[in-house]
Amino acid sequence: MNVSESSTNKIPTEALTPIQWAEKACETLMAKFEPELLPPERFHYHQGVFLSGMEKVWRLTQKEQYFDYIKRWVDSHILVDGSVLKCKTDELDDIQPGVLLFTLYEQTGDERYKKALYNLVPLLKSWETNQSGGFWHKGHYPNQMWLDGLYMAGPIAVQFGKTFGESDYFDMMAYQAILMEKHTKDPDTGLLYHGWDETKATNWSDPVTGLAPEFWGRAIGWYPVALLEMFDHLPEDHKDKKTLTTILQDLLIALTKYQDPDTGLWFQVVDKGHLSDNWLENSCSSLFVQAIAKAVRLGYLDDKYLEYAWKGYQGVIDTLKFDENGNVLIGNICIGTGIGDYAHYIARPTSENDLHGAGAFILMCAEMSQAAK
Repeated sequence: MNVSESSTNKIPTEALTPIQWAEKACETLMAKFEPELLPPERFHYHQGVFLSGMEKVWRLTQKEQYFDYIKRWVDSHILVDGSVLKCKTDELDDIQPGVLLFTLYEQTGDERYKKALYNLVPLLKSWETNQSGGFWHKGHYPNQMWLDGLYMAGPIAVQFGKTFGESDYFDMMAYQAILMEKHTKDPDTGLLYHGWDETKATNWSDPVTGLAPEFWGRAIGWYPVALLEMFDHLPEDHKDKKTLTTILQDLLIALTKYQDPDTGLWFQVVDKGHLSDNWLENSCSSLFVQAIAKAVRLGYLDDKYLEYAWKGYQGVIDTLKFDENGNVLIGNICIGTGIGDYAHYIARPTSENDLHGAGAFILMCAEMSQAAK
């Protein structure tokens, strides 16, 4: 039997189902952090990604401890009037956790969750943009569009549009997705560069194209995951749905060509697996698996692509370790990073159970539990 283990605790990695792995990851982090103490100490996507994964686990299992944990975290940041504590309102990263408010509003009817959504999402209508209308990733990163940004703003805006009948958000986020792909897609590999600066003023931007120099795994991962979250709420007859569907299909099919045949994982810099200092990274692998499996489930990809998802899923599971208490340790997660060159990405430290990496893992396991059916 293939066993991933610490020296003190043996747990066969084949013994748990995907949803059980998702629950184990949730429970490991719940045991480590009271929800009010989840880092960092602000309303931020690190917690948002993790809790978005937990929300999917709650929907699949209906176990109230997950809903209660999410609610406690949100309630520690949302005041009675719907204002959001410690939120950087010029950074897309701090808009993303608002996606948790929809379920809380749906389940409780508490108006402060709706008020909070109206405090967050309409910020996008006056967001700083480049000359082409693309969102700046952060206020202090003028004109920089990052792939990550679609995950931070796309799903919450499209769900807001559907929930509250404000359809202009559909057009807004479809435009952002299409603009990003138009400028970051590499015609040879089919992959997307990490970012694009239309002014070509940043130290990382190509002087001719304004593009970032590399295909960084996790940034690419956010993009199809975001598209599929948007598709959950975007009208099927929306004028851009066909274009967005083709973008999704092309990217996911391109990614299958870069899956490591030995492990099923993907590399930190996706297209350079042949370089000896490149390394296999779990958060991007988890996001790619989640997106491929969800695309198959929803009919955007042929069933044959599930084999790539299962191979990637097993590759991540095979890396897991456990502490002396039986808590799962998800390693090989690149810590947060800005845009840089190959050496920059390769030198980034890794962590265990980093929230956005654990969140990616939980999202993957929740989706694979549906593939298993």
